[in-house]
Amino acid sequence: MDLHIRQLGKRYSGVAALDRVDLDVAAGELVALLGPSGSGKTTLLRVIAGLLHPDEGRVLFGADDATRLSLRERNVGFVFQHYALFKHMTVAENIAFGLRSRPRKRRPDKATIARRVEELLGLIQLPEFGGRYPEQLSGGQKQRVALARALAIDPTVLLLDEPFGALDAKVRVELRRWLRQLHERTGQTTLFVTHDQEEALELADRIVVLRDGRIEQVGTPDEIYSSPASDYVFDFIGRANVLEGRVEQGQFRIAGHAIALAAPDVADGPARLYARPHDIAPATPEAGIAALVIAAHRLADRITLELAVEGQSRPLELDFVASPGVTTPAPGSTIGLEPLRYRVFAA
Repeated sequence: MDLHIRQLGKRYSGVAALDRVDLDVAAGELVALLGPSGSGKTTLLRVIAGLLHPDEGRVLFGADDATRLSLRERNVGFVFQHYALFKHMTVAENIAFGLRSRPRKRRPDKATIARRVEELLGLIQLPEFGGRYPEQLSGGQKQRVALARALAIDPTVLLLDEPFGALDAKVRVELRRWLRQLHERTGQTTLFVTHDQEEALELADRIVVLRDGRIEQVGTPDEIYSSPASDYVFDFIGRANVLEGRVEQGQFRIAGHAIALAAPDVADGPARLYARPHDIAPATPEAGIAALVIAAHRLADRITLELAVEGQSRPLELDFVASPGVTTPAPGSTIGLEPLRYRVFAA
């Protein structure tokens, strides 16, 4: 089902947790809400679920206004970071809970519930675990059961709040790949909250980057990473080098360095250049931006240089592939830098 957020606002003690947010999610999309703590992502998820009521704006499921409906009336599936499974119930009973809790007129019969539970146990790849209790499961298995419980009610939307945050790194990677496969099988409209950029970039069809209760950018993972709409998004997503300088007549210049880089759409004045470590090429100090090598790190065939540029407050990084016959610059030496792909923003 489509989801539409219109001018949504929520304040706590006069501070805007959500500041008139607009968002459209198409049926069957897997969308990540990404941002640092305090950006509004969990508040947005809880307002969509009906766990919080907004101060202004609307939540629509398709054409239906759900703003004042309760969580049960909205029929959303919600998965928490810490599973929230009922310890005294078996796995099968946990999965069936939402169906058995429905009003009598809407409650399926026992045979239908049993079939649904069996189907979901197969879907989450735990067909033999129905009789076990949560304490007999690993963290990854518990989260699969929590997902099955949320899916059992055929929710209008599936909402996941930091679903992998309580798991170790290896299990987290395995489970998010499994979740992507599960999504492709079910086609369930899904929103998930995360502060993990890698998780969002790997899992989502689209990413919503939030900052201080507002949406900075909405786009595909490739758009968010390769074409950030603001300096904040560029700096927040992935690794970014930042160089302070000025734009003069459509060219970005750094004090004390001869290089001039095209910045045709930026007004004259103080500006910052942003570039990924792999989008900068080594050059001679005279032809590029002179940088002092602080340290060199090698991982397999990749080399990362830590660099200092005179007059710049932040160190830089340069990534490149080690080639036969190419000598890695030693700490204390000076090299030149030439940004190949970059964005310039007014400071």
